[in-house]
Amino acid sequence: MGYDIERFVGYVNEGLLCSICRDVLEDPLQAPCEHAFCTACIHGWLVHHSNCPEDRQMIDVSLLRPLYRYMKNDLNRLQLRCKNREYGCEMVCSLESIDRHERECEYSQIPCSNAGCTVQIERRNLDGHLAVCEYRSRECPNGCGYTILSMEDTQHNCVAELRTELELLRSEMICRVEEAKHEMESRLDSQRRHMVQKESILQNEIEELKSQMSRMMSDVRSLMAAERQHRQELEQAELEKREL
Repeated sequence: MGYDIERFVGYVNEGLLCSICRDVLEDPLQAPCEHAFCTACIHGWLVHHSNCPEDRQMIDVSLLRPLYRYMKNDLNRLQLRCKNREYGCEMVCSLESIDRHERECEYSQIPCSNAGCTVQIERRNLDGHLAVCEYRSRECPNGCGYTILSMEDTQHNCVAELRTELELLRSEMICRVEEAKHEMESRLDSQRRHMVQKESILQNEIEELKSQMSRMMSDVRSLMAAERQHRQELEQAELEKREL
């Protein structure tokens, strides 16, 4: 939807009006046939139609383009009244700067910043309202450190509040201790499994080394026996040689 034409001061060119809502263009787009529309208006129109609402020429979302620069400049120079005029704002400014003004306008209706408060109040009166708002918060005057709402003053009990806080802290501490305990047990189990696995590997390696050593000792004994046999044969050959 566009800007209400009744808000504008002076003459507004027909070419700066939306062809659908007939108000002054807001966030405008232009079709190839040069008819202009508010973005929200033309998008809503094209959901159910495929032509221009003015001359019925076929158009598609992909064919829409920004407004010509000279038209955009004319649009931005239009003068209009603040939307908060009914609350007392007399500001008149260009369309180009109206959004910035209305975001900061002292007559804007804004919600109270206190949680639970549903009051809508003019920005210029907000500080006064916050000073008396029944939902305003403050620190307990008795020194317990709690932030309380004014409406809870009669129900606030420092001892009870601190006892509740202590119980919450104790419960939180117990939970953290249990979590740390479970984490340590998990780590110890993981390390234990790793050590058992490592021990099994080392035991297998030791058994393999024992087997290799046994085979080597057997080979050594065989070599020594063969050497004795060879020496005996040499001695026998020497005796036979002497006899001859």
